[in-house]
Amino acid sequence: MTSPNTAHVPPWGWLALLLATVATYFFGLGSPYAPTNGDEMVYIHIARLTALSDHWLPLVSDLANMRNTKPPLLFWQAMVAGDWGQNWSLYALRLPSVVYTLLTTGLIALLTRRITGDLRTALLASVLYLLFFSTFRYGRVYLTSGPETFWFFLPLFWLLWVQADPSHSNRTLNLGWGAFTTIGISLGLGMAYKSFALVAPAAAALWCALLWRSPLPPLRDALRTTVAVGWSTALALGLFALWFALDPDPGAVWKEFVVGENAGKMSGERGYWHAALFGQYPLWSQLLAYPENAGLLALLVLGWAGTEARAWLKRPNSERLAPTTRILWIWLLVWLVVFSLPSQRSARYVIPAMPAVAILMAIAWTKMARPWFWATLLLTLPALGVMARVGWVMGEMQIANSSEVAMTLLAACAGAASVVAGFFIKSWARNATLASCLAVYVTFGLMTAPLSTPDAGYSASMQKALQDRSVAVPNGFTGQYERFHFVLPCSSVVPYDAEGRNTGALQPDMPPDERLKYLLDNFDAVVWLQDRPERLQPACSPQCAVLGSRWHVKSRHKSGEITLANLWYPQEWLFRREWLLAKSHAPFATQ
Repeated sequence: MTSPNTAHVPPWGWLALLLATVATYFFGLGSPYAPTNGDEMVYIHIARLTALSDHWLPLVSDLANMRNTKPPLLFWQAMVAGDWGQNWSLYALRLPSVVYTLLTTGLIALLTRRITGDLRTALLASVLYLLFFSTFRYGRVYLTSGPETFWFFLPLFWLLWVQADPSHSNRTLNLGWGAFTTIGISLGLGMAYKSFALVAPAAAALWCALLWRSPLPPLRDALRTTVAVGWSTALALGLFALWFALDPDPGAVWKEFVVGENAGKMSGERGYWHAALFGQYPLWSQLLAYPENAGLLALLVLGWAGTEARAWLKRPNSERLAPTTRILWIWLLVWLVVFSLPSQRSARYVIPAMPAVAILMAIAWTKMARPWFWATLLLTLPALGVMARVGWVMGEMQIANSSEVAMTLLAACAGAASVVAGFFIKSWARNATLASCLAVYVTFGLMTAPLSTPDAGYSASMQKALQDRSVAVPNGFTGQYERFHFVLPCSSVVPYDAEGRNTGALQPDMPPDERLKYLLDNFDAVVWLQDRPERLQPACSPQCAVLGSRWHVKSRHKSGEITLANLWYPQEWLFRREWLLAKSHAPFATQ
């Protein structure tokens, strides 16, 4: 709570920090190097081909077993945002996710202010949520996390909002059937972005929160709550089931989505308990899901959990948690328990509960021990140092100009200054942690900015020359060749190391030089990656024509490629050339 002397003092510093964090979400939003997940290109692929079909359903895909991988609302969103292919850019496709994330952030601020009565704490909760790496990585790009978090947050936001009313009786919460109908619609929209399976944690959290808002609720209350939440659940499932009613091929939806995408995550070849204890996704790893989602703020989440545990042990039995705090903890625990049950576990599954972490952390912010903040500051320092070094090397390699290098180094130095201030000025330790984390995101955006400009790609004239021509492109992971539709938007792109339209383009067993010749013989042009730093020209030179080149950033490295000896020299392991090649006698080779 605010003190009488500061209650009316505008928290300009917190407002500035929040606005700077929000601005970071828009900076580099259209960059191919924005932190994301491999699923994004798969979703973009399905949305693009469905838009080209001029039909809302069925969904369309060229990827094997990757058509009904998510409900249609996710793809319809992209089709509308991209104007059915007329405005097909990463910025346009990602913008709705940012809007959803900012709406969630606004709800967090409103709710925290209502619970605590303190605007600073409300702004702090908002900043924390935006600085969680799970929010920055999954809630900023074209993935399901932004929409699902918003729609699953709404019912609990409303419940917490009512519960936080000081005049409200803890024993009485008169919710009409209209309220539970609205809740069902909200849950249904969230499921229509991700999966019907999410009704389990969402409905269970709501049910527990309604029952446990006061100790030992009467049996009549329990029965009414169960029926009401059951109605919301049935309505949500009914909305999701519209997919089966509207899709011309409901059998494929059942087989590919229900059985393949969802039921498959509840089974294991070596038995459930063996997988749960010793498999790739052990139970214990899910216990760290919330710190993992926090990213650079992981140690603060652990520190907050320790602080809450100590407070719980010291609390007298007669002293109960506030109703709002109890609901927030129910939210966290139910989602964690439910997503510990599938045989495949991931920290991503509990992202919709991260708003509760942000709110509870903001409330306990001043109670957390300072060493947790110092440890987090130390965590950000090497990240800033590595990115500053990469930015400097990009200048040496003439990937970035002097102004771009200077901006990257300036952001890294600002982050380092925050780290120093946090250690030497004790009262700044907490706030400096947030500033240094934000500096990491800003530095990364500035570092990758030179690779994201139009000048960093292939010229407009070459894109036009390759219009409607077949271009073979590399594809290191399922659906990742889709990114070349943004690089060569008018070409017929075919992947040459995964299944695609032309399986004859594969030939994965050929030696690289022979494979390149094969691709040049069968396609109008080929995108080829430099395999060794010392190879400055493609192996086909001078028999082939280099139509253009750009820098490629390696994202997957083999064991031994990065060592302590070469860590300071990213030019040896991070950057490679990407060549656009064609036969020398191709009609467009001289353009």
